[in-house]
Amino acid sequence: MPTQSSSSHEVAIIPFAPVPVSVRDDADQLDQAGQSILQLLDSAATVAEQNGRRTLNIAQKLLHHLYAAEDRIAELEAEAATYQQRAERAEQWLLRVHAEIENRLLR
Repeated sequence: MPTQSSSSHEVAIIPFAPVPVSVRDDADQLDQAGQSILQLLDSAATVAEQNGRRTLNIAQKLLHHLYAAEDRIAELEAEAATYQQRAERAEQWLLRVHAEIENRLLR
């Protein structure tokens, strides 16, 4: 609102409108909400990183167990092959002994 002074010059003074309290409260609430969201994102990122490290450790342990199991399987297969050969050789000896018994004792 213009004011008149005693001089011939008129000076218009326009006061700044005060920021309503509700606008400041809304801004504070928005800032708080934004900060809360950033904190939650930081927490989520930390948890995801920890889960990723834990998952990698578990995967490495499982891989180690898998390699150990594969080695053991190879050992058992080799052992089974040895016993199979021994069983076949024993069977051949039994057949030979059987043939000798028939030839020498039953004839």
